[in-house]
Amino acid sequence: MKLVTLLSAAALLVLPLRAGDYDALGKTLKHAWPHCATVAVVCDAASSRGAVDSLAASLPGLKLMVVDVKGPQELGRAIATLGQHKPDAVVLVAGDHVVGDGSSAASFLIQRMAALKVPTAATTEQALKQGAVLAVGPGTGGKVMANAHAAGATGAAIPAGAVQI
Repeated sequence: MKLVTLLSAAALLVLPLRAGDYDALGKTLKHAWPHCATVAVVCDAASSRGAVDSLAASLPGLKLMVVDVKGPQELGRAIATLGQHKPDAVVLVAGDHVVGDGSSAASFLIQRMAALKVPTAATTEQALKQGAVLAVGPGTGGKVMANAHAAGATGAAIPAGAVQI
């Protein structure tokens, strides 16, 4: 496992492979959680490079912390790293083969981050059902969706007009 920190401005120099997938999430996250300065993502960085680049491009001015994991066995160390560096939010990469939405690793990560009072955001409704606080993007049909229970557990604000599950 390795920790990689990217500055969003540097990522803008790289053409994202999935342009737009994270634009709505980036705007919603910045509006709903204006205090947010550092966003973390836990994924297999090599396999999810396009998604990470797209996410970085959608979060200008924010620091993106990428925790690279090659398998679920590295998740414990990844969570320890996040606990040590304490990001303001964690974003799930929907299609990541290690910590993608719907996986048991994603559920474990969401639960551990909630215990640390760090909200999780995603692009699919499935992630909300797993305990993420908010979701908006391709997997929600563009609707801003929120999980009120998860928001309460982490102390995160729910965006106005969000569809609650």
